[in-house]
Amino acid sequence: MKHIFKKGTDLTNTTLLLLHGTGGTEQDLLPLAAQVDPQANVLSVRGNIDENGMFRYFKRLRPGVFDEADLKLRTEELKHFLSDAANEYGFDRNKIIAIGYSNGANIAGSLLFHDSNVLKGAILHHPMVPLRGLELPDLSGTPIFIGAGTNDPICASEESEELEHLLSNAGADVTLHWENHGHQLTGTEINVAKEWYKANKNRLYQ
Repeated sequence: MKHIFKKGTDLTNTTLLLLHGTGGTEQDLLPLAAQVDPQANVLSVRGNIDENGMFRYFKRLRPGVFDEADLKLRTEELKHFLSDAANEYGFDRNKIIAIGYSNGANIAGSLLFHDSNVLKGAILHHPMVPLRGLELPDLSGTPIFIGAGTNDPICASEESEELEHLLSNAGADVTLHWENHGHQLTGTEINVAKEWYKANKNRLYQ
């Protein structure tokens, strides 16, 4: 998968996995990672799906309706890529925290839905429920931040609440933060996520 890797102050530190929104690239969230944790390693990955010139992480049948078979396939593809990247660059495979926006948050959510050992935590900006009818793994203690919009035209508030419910029932420690700026990723939301990250980082690897 096309990507950028930036070594932080120490390869044994956290690695931030950056996952862009539809139409984005691996460059999009680099400034955000620098704000959240300037000392972390950064692995920013471009989606492999080209939808009319827009990069995505998995196919969709139409806006808001995922191609579930492809989502499962691409989730497994990303999971294996993370292991390969850890071997190539030497970062700790067990210290990956995802930061995803929109489509990127959805694939990060799918990683969590499928395997408790892929991510140590996640910041999900405006995600949807990736899959329904799936028995989630044990996510006990996994810290997850969800940034949601009360008036998001792409991701309804009920969708955000359902995702919080599903993850919490699997044992995750979920923080749901509301904004009133539609699907937009605002500076306020980024700052709240940054403070959440700082508050949770020390207990991530205990």
